[in-house]
Amino acid sequence: MPQPTQYDVHVNTPLTNISVAYIQEEKSFVASEVFPNIPVEKQSDLYYKYVRGQWNTDEMQDRAAGAESAGSGYSLDHTPTYFCKVKALHKDIPDQVRANEDTVLSSDRDATLWLTQKSLIKRERDWTGQYFTAGVWTTQASGVTTGATGVIAANTSNTVLYWDNPSSTPIEDIRNSKRQIQLASGGFRANTAVFSRSVFDRLLDHPDLVDRIKYGQTANPQLDPAIVNKRTLAEIFELERIFVMDGVYNSAQEGGTETNTFIGGLNALICYSAPNPGLLTPTAGYTFSWTGMFGMGPMGNRVSTFRMEWLKSDRVELEMAYAFGLVGAEFGAFFSNVTSS
Repeated sequence: MPQPTQYDVHVNTPLTNISVAYIQEEKSFVASEVFPNIPVEKQSDLYYKYVRGQWNTDEMQDRAAGAESAGSGYSLDHTPTYFCKVKALHKDIPDQVRANEDTVLSSDRDATLWLTQKSLIKRERDWTGQYFTAGVWTTQASGVTTGATGVIAANTSNTVLYWDNPSSTPIEDIRNSKRQIQLASGGFRANTAVFSRSVFDRLLDHPDLVDRIKYGQTANPQLDPAIVNKRTLAEIFELERIFVMDGVYNSAQEGGTETNTFIGGLNALICYSAPNPGLLTPTAGYTFSWTGMFGMGPMGNRVSTFRMEWLKSDRVELEMAYAFGLVGAEFGAFFSNVTSS
């Protein structure tokens, strides 16, 4: 063998132009997008809620000459509250680690990205537990293999055929749920849908939806490819926005076998979400983000770096303070386990 060999003339060192980290894109998470965000100065407070049913009654009466007009009024509920719990997580950087790390690494950068990823997963899972689950919304339905009721009604145990069954009717199911929302909410049409990735992918291939696109039943058929996507689904369902929950969560304990699942499960939510928060503005939900603490961003989050001298380490810490408020259960329809897988 000729000397020196290729192993003699080169000592492996870490590349400086590439590293691999498993960071999910922020757009995979929907918790900060579906419902309006309300920056709040105080950790807890009250807000006013008008009594809904009084706004759609008819008290106007004929008025005789010289007589008083009929009188009416409305009630206010001042009991709704929010409380922004503070969540926090830190990553320590020991001096010995910082002094010995290769140039391709950056402990401060990596710690910030690590904590940001953890915060996105936490917020998404909290949002799912508050909104994206059975027993929350006035109108709800679950998927079944056979024997679906085929009718969506409020405060009833509704069932629909799994949407990955070619015989199912997801278009009718969603439009029926929208009518129920309109009735239950006093006239507000649902404008938003949230689908888990699994449910959205099944809808993409449903024959009813594919046929609607194929035969030009969208606003611009000449511009649309013969595939179903978020824009064309929104047109078919007559919705303004569609969100797909792409966030993935590993439920394993640290060091255990990786067990990844989609945070959204097999579920879907149809709801009315106000385009912007404001006075006299109803909506299915609000997010209250506590911005009153020093350094808090508009979503109630801050990253701090400070010295832990007794540990001979620097600490990078991320905090979040928010509350998910269910403002109107009647503004939503939830489909649980609506596909078989």
